[in-house]
Amino acid sequence: MTTAENKLSIFALGGLNEVGKNMYAVQYENDIVVIDCGSKFPDESLLGIDLIIPDITYLKENKDKIRALIVTHGHEDHIGGIPYLLKQLNMPIYATRLTLGLIEIKLNEHGLLRDTKLVPIHSDSSIELGTFKLTFFKTNHSIPDCLGVAFHTPEGTVVHTGDFKFDLTPVNDHYPDIHKMAELGKNGVLALLSESTNAERPGFTPSEKLVGEHLEEAFTKADGKVFVSTFASNVHRVQQVVDAAIKTNRKLALLGRSMVNVVSVAMELGYLKMPDDMLIETNEVNELAPERVAILCTGSQGEPMAALSRLSNSKYRQVEILPGDTVIFSSTPIPGNERNVARIIDNLFLLGAKVIYGSGTATGMHVSGHAYQEELKLMITLMKPKYFIPIHGEYRMLHQHRVLAESVGVKKENIFVIKNGEVVDITNSEARQTRRIPGGNIFVDGLGIGDVGDIVLRDRKQLSEDGMLIIVITLSKKENKIISGPDTISRGFVYARQSEELLNDVNQLVKKTINKLQEENVTQWKVMKQSVKESTGKFLYAQTKRRPMIVPIIIEV
Repeated sequence: MTTAENKLSIFALGGLNEVGKNMYAVQYENDIVVIDCGSKFPDESLLGIDLIIPDITYLKENKDKIRALIVTHGHEDHIGGIPYLLKQLNMPIYATRLTLGLIEIKLNEHGLLRDTKLVPIHSDSSIELGTFKLTFFKTNHSIPDCLGVAFHTPEGTVVHTGDFKFDLTPVNDHYPDIHKMAELGKNGVLALLSESTNAERPGFTPSEKLVGEHLEEAFTKADGKVFVSTFASNVHRVQQVVDAAIKTNRKLALLGRSMVNVVSVAMELGYLKMPDDMLIETNEVNELAPERVAILCTGSQGEPMAALSRLSNSKYRQVEILPGDTVIFSSTPIPGNERNVARIIDNLFLLGAKVIYGSGTATGMHVSGHAYQEELKLMITLMKPKYFIPIHGEYRMLHQHRVLAESVGVKKENIFVIKNGEVVDITNSEARQTRRIPGGNIFVDGLGIGDVGDIVLRDRKQLSEDGMLIIVITLSKKENKIISGPDTISRGFVYARQSEELLNDVNQLVKKTINKLQEENVTQWKVMKQSVKESTGKFLYAQTKRRPMIVPIIIEV
């Protein structure tokens, strides 16, 4: 029987049936190469969670086989989990210069920079990692320096596209390596992993250059200050904001830590160009006439602590939005963020600002960095893969990508729409999906990685919905009788002063429950606490239709 070690295996560790925390791995014999390690932010149901990263249980179990981490580009959903990965597994990182620059910021913050080997690569690089030979090709996306990766193995070639679009008029004049993609297809691609984010959208993605024209027009028409909010990592967009500011004789201020970090790295490495005297500090904004100022800020997704949110609440020191100022949302809300974005827009209108928002195609202030249907079909046509695995998307997007692949000639039985943790094994050019590895979400809460699970989250949810009732009872150690209490403390359940009768009834019930247990010679604290919780819980639900967390505390003196 063939074992996992002598076949080609493709692992999905993150990025399937979701948008975010992308992570994949390819294994042949005793060599594993990991592709990307992203993170995503929690939704409102994950109370107190700071970040979600992929489950790396399989990698930890096979740490001696890991040869490297290849990073396709510098977006958060591809690099955000790297510090947490390296805290558990040390491995060299291969990425382009800008991507490495953004990774260095993260590693420095976590104190990992000195111990990590960072290896710069480019589209013409060729590296050997165990039985793998890796080559690369340039792609377009909403951040510079993006690569697709080809894994040349004894079993055949596996291609991972990374995030891409086909922009034939790119802002930075770095064109996609269509000839290289076609060459890979000509030589034979065994399996293609291709991103699916825009698989539901027909046609071609508009060029990033279109946004520059609309930005320049808005800057020209603006009377007061111009605020532009976009993703900090969208260096192409930042460059076009800079260009519009130059043409309208405006100075530029940066608000938000991630914006400052990305701009400084991009300028240092030569990916962003602006005059030496262009940037001003926030305390200089009010010293210039409003029509001489442009402000680039974070918070386009409605993040509560980001710069734009604080500006909309008039809580940003040194800079304020005044009537007549223009605010441009150069982005589209990620699903789930619409409500927060709408709240900020309302606040901006209340401040008297002119707000340009809504669908990017309607305002001309945003275009996607991800391929639409015709580009996805073009990628498959260029690669001509025998097997196809749609990646990076919700299930409906993966399903639609499968339909597109069938429409350009990939056999239905050769397409694998898989979930996180599922594995595609290929032996003698025959692929099958019959096994899975641990896969799912690991929660980061403060300094803890993975120590908060479903039980803790369930408790937090209960606390947030119905509050807590603490019951303190003091027992005599000799006689095992109540000598003080019960005393009840309500937090988030009822207001004690307005609910004295209810809390007195709880105290009487607790006393009755304890006395009954003592009559039955039950002295174990665990049993006593459980009985108090059950009797009190039933009583409170009958009275209030709420289920607070009940915490009995027994003290012996």
